Amino acid sequence: MSKTKRTGGCPRWPPVNKIVLYLALSSAAIAGDTVPVDGPALARLVQQDCGSCHGLTLKGGLGPDIRPEALAHYEPETLASVILDGIPGTAMPPWRPLLTQAEVEWMVDYLLSGGLE
Repeated sequence: MSKTKRTGGCPRWPPVNKIVLYLALSSAAIAGDTVPVDGPALARLVQQDCGSCHGLTLKGGLGPDIRPEALAHYEPETLASVILDGIPGTAMPPWRPLLTQAEVEWMVDYLLSGGLE
């Protein structure tokens, strides 16, 4: 009988909660359902994260003014693209790795409607 040395511990399996979350989100996407957007959390993100460059009142700073009157001439799709993909060669980072299309669309609506004011 050969002896095999066990290196100990459980096999490296992804945590169950990550698998369940992945399956739930995948199922919703396949079924055509949308995952609800957390508006209050996104509003905080706009104020804190966007505000860190665009100014806490979004009047501009390192980044330009992003209040409704400054954004009025942009199409919502253009604004969503800038948020998702950033602007190369500038301080505007891509948020695609962190935000869904639905979340970005909510943020664009929030910015265009003056939600922070």
